[in-house]
Amino acid sequence: MIALIAAIDRRRAIGYQNKLLYWLPNDMKRFKALTTGHTIVMGRRTFESLPKGALPNRRNIVLSTSPSLELPGAEVFRSLEEALAACRADEQVYIIGGASLYRQALPLANRLCLTEIEAEAPQADAFFPEIDTSAWQEKSRESHPADEKHPCPYAFVDYVRR
Repeated sequence: MIALIAAIDRRRAIGYQNKLLYWLPNDMKRFKALTTGHTIVMGRRTFESLPKGALPNRRNIVLSTSPSLELPGAEVFRSLEEALAACRADEQVYIIGGASLYRQALPLANRLCLTEIEAEAPQADAFFPEIDTSAWQEKSRESHPADEKHPCPYAFVDYVRR
């Protein structure tokens, strides 16, 4: 099972200068709840954006073309194909970014776990790929209003491949 997990705004923007666009505590909690105990796959720049390095209680896989790269708490592979080949058939794999990895992994995924943010970031330089509605079906949606900790409305939306 391969899932892509991301927080996207109305334009599908996901980041700016290797940082998240929005700080939504409930999105962080959902990310942790879904990925803990499973495998997360990310690009090197996404790994470098993590404030404390490898995320605990998860198998951290980082993709890099640099074969000598060593990252504490993470396994490094040269390609998505190599990384997935190193995973067991029953392993739940979450692709956590960045943009080029999402584009590469989308055709292989059978699930999307998105936080759809009802806003447009003023600046963005990384975007989630377009979601082909003929290939994906919305399975569940949980909407949340803006509040004192969340500056804009958002929804947790899960899609499954048709």
